Amino acid sequence: MNSNDVKNKHQEYWKKNLQYLGILLGIWFVVSYGFGILIVDELDRFRFGGFKLGFWFAQQGAIYVFVVLIFVYVFLMNRLDKKYDFDEKEIK
Repeated sequence: MNSNDVKNKHQEYWKKNLQYLGILLGIWFVVSYGFGILIVDELDRFRFGGFKLGFWFAQQGAIYVFVVLIFVYVFLMNRLDKKYDFDEKEIK
Protein backbone atom coordinates (compact mmCIF):
# COMPACT_ATOMS: atom_id res chain seq x y z
CA MET A 1 0.00 0.00 0.00
CA ASN A 2 1.55 3.31 -1.04
CA SER A 3 1.34 6.61 0.83
CA ASN A 4 -1.56 7.91 -1.29
CA ASP A 5 -3.63 4.84 -0.46
CA VAL A 6 -2.88 5.27 3.25
CA LYS A 7 -3.75 8.96 3.06
CA ASN A 8 -7.05 8.20 1.27
CA LYS A 9 -7.84 5.53 3.85
CA HIS A 10 -7.26 8.00 6.69
CA GLN A 11 -9.41 10.63 4.97
CA GLU A 12 -12.26 8.18 4.47
CA TYR A 13 -11.98 7.09 8.10
CA TRP A 14 -12.03 10.68 9.34
CA LYS A 15 -14.94 11.61 7.04
CA LYS A 16 -17.00 8.69 8.38
CA ASN A 17 -16.06 9.62 11.95
CA LEU A 18 -17.28 13.19 11.39
CA GLN A 19 -20.46 11.83 9.84
CA TYR A 20 -21.13 9.75 12.95
CA LEU A 21 -20.41 12.73 15.20
CA GLY A 22 -22.74 14.99 13.22
CA ILE A 23 -25.61 12.52 13.36
CA LEU A 24 -25.19 11.72 17.05
CA LEU A 25 -24.78 15.36 18.07
CA GLY A 26 -27.83 16.21 15.96
CA ILE A 27 -29.87 13.62 17.84
CA TRP A 28 -28.62 14.98 21.15
CA PHE A 29 -29.45 18.55 20.09
CA VAL A 30 -32.98 17.58 19.09
CA VAL A 31 -33.55 15.69 22.34
CA SER A 32 -31.98 18.22 24.73
CA TYR A 33 -32.93 21.51 23.08
CA GLY A 34 -35.94 20.51 21.02
CA PHE A 35 -37.69 18.16 23.43
CA GLY A 36 -36.54 19.96 26.58
CA ILE A 37 -37.21 23.56 25.49
CA LEU A 38 -38.82 24.12 22.09
CA ILE A 39 -41.70 21.61 22.13
CA VAL A 40 -41.91 21.08 25.87
CA ASP A 41 -45.52 22.30 26.04
CA GLU A 42 -46.68 19.78 23.43
CA LEU A 43 -44.79 16.95 25.16
CA ASP A 44 -46.15 17.89 28.57
CA ARG A 45 -49.54 16.55 27.45
CA PHE A 46 -48.05 13.08 27.89
CA ARG A 47 -46.73 11.46 31.06
CA PHE A 48 -43.66 9.28 31.52
CA GLY A 49 -42.84 7.74 34.89
CA GLY A 50 -45.39 10.01 36.57
CA PHE A 51 -43.83 13.21 35.15
CA LYS A 52 -44.81 15.39 32.23
CA LEU A 53 -42.81 14.17 29.24
CA GLY A 54 -41.36 17.59 28.37
CA PHE A 55 -40.25 18.10 31.96
CA TRP A 56 -38.77 14.60 32.02
CA PHE A 57 -36.73 15.27 28.87
CA ALA A 58 -35.47 18.57 30.26
CA GLN A 59 -34.47 17.12 33.62
CA GLN A 60 -33.41 13.52 32.94
CA GLY A 61 -34.19 12.34 29.43
CA ALA A 62 -31.51 14.39 27.70
CA ILE A 63 -28.86 12.99 30.05
CA TYR A 64 -30.01 9.39 29.50
CA VAL A 65 -30.02 9.91 25.75
CA PHE A 66 -26.53 11.41 25.93
CA VAL A 67 -25.20 8.36 27.81
CA VAL A 68 -26.83 6.02 25.28
CA LEU A 69 -25.29 8.05 22.44
CA ILE A 70 -21.84 7.59 24.00
CA PHE A 71 -22.27 3.81 23.90
CA VAL A 72 -23.57 4.00 20.33
CA TYR A 73 -20.53 6.09 19.35
CA VAL A 74 -18.15 3.58 20.94
CA PHE A 75 -19.88 0.73 19.10
CA LEU A 76 -19.75 2.58 15.77
CA MET A 77 -16.11 3.59 16.19
CA ASN A 78 -15.02 0.06 17.12
CA ARG A 79 -16.74 -1.22 14.01
CA LEU A 80 -15.14 1.55 11.92
CA ASP A 81 -11.71 0.78 13.40
CA LYS A 82 -12.05 -2.84 12.32
CA LYS A 83 -13.26 -1.88 8.88
CA TYR A 84 -10.22 0.35 8.26
CA ASP A 85 -7.76 -1.90 10.14
CA PHE A 86 -7.19 0.64 12.93
CA ASP A 87 -8.15 -1.86 15.58
CA GLU A 88 -6.30 -1.08 18.84
CA LYS A 89 -5.73 -4.76 19.63
CA GLU A 90 -3.63 -5.17 16.51
CA ILE A 91 -1.41 -2.14 17.18
CA LYS A 92 1.41 -3.26 19.47
